[in-house]
Amino acid sequence: MPKNLANSDMAFFVTLAKKASLSATARELDVTPPAVTKRLAQLEGRLGVRLVNRTTRRLSLTSEGETYLQHALRILDDIRQMEDAVSSSRVQPRGLLRLNATLGFGRTTVAPLVSVFVRRHPEVEVQLQLTDRPIDLVEEAFDLGIRFGELPDTRLSARRILANRRFLCASPAYLKRAGEPKTPADLLTHDCIIHRQNDESGGVWRLTRARRTETIRVHGALSSNDGDVALGWALDGHGVLLRSEWDLQKYLDSGRLKLVLEDYKLAPADLYAYYPSRAHLSARMRSFLDFLATHLR
Repeated sequence: MPKNLANSDMAFFVTLAKKASLSATARELDVTPPAVTKRLAQLEGRLGVRLVNRTTRRLSLTSEGETYLQHALRILDDIRQMEDAVSSSRVQPRGLLRLNATLGFGRTTVAPLVSVFVRRHPEVEVQLQLTDRPIDLVEEAFDLGIRFGELPDTRLSARRILANRRFLCASPAYLKRAGEPKTPADLLTHDCIIHRQNDESGGVWRLTRARRTETIRVHGALSSNDGDVALGWALDGHGVLLRSEWDLQKYLDSGRLKLVLEDYKLAPADLYAYYPSRAHLSARMRSFLDFLATHLR
């Protein structure tokens, strides 16, 4: 059997497994559902096993299908790594670049930068996925993840793109009404807006001054997993917010928000680009990383 046919079958099955639907797979591959059904039957017939359990709405993998999927993901990734290694000397970036980024930052900042990047490098194809939490870059075969803060995944390498401090802030209207906190303990009597990320509670703030760290469990009537929503509430005068300078700077400059407890430091939220540790940096990856660092510096 020709090698390119095997590669094509593996890529087809990976798409089918991720979509878990014949119709969704057909839309992704721009073919008809009967064509997807026929191709799956041909693959199963060649292997002599059933790979998928079919129901009226969704597909589920058999144990043989799970085994085939795991091997296919690894083999396809190895092929991409091999091609990147062989073509790394190319001056002109080309090929597919799969990116993952946070929802808000990805929409407002990464997506416009991708638009500029592909105009400069028309032979690069970019797939940008936005999620509210980090994904498994290795298992889902992504080239780069762009996130604030460090990820506890030893399989990933990281490049810091941007230093990004975090501060406590509130609107002048709120501070006039509630008073300005003078010590971390004062936060216990204030309305605090809580940004919940990656299933964390978000209500524990750690403030450091003169090598002494105070941990405060704050409370408030408003919380959200969306940072832009939390920022909007702070602008509306609902309380004290912990946010990074990337998001705050223009509101501090305009006076719509004011820093509080400025003598205290909070853990930073630096921007990193993550990629699988064993990945060979292709020309397109190196070019995009350099481009990202230059434009966000």
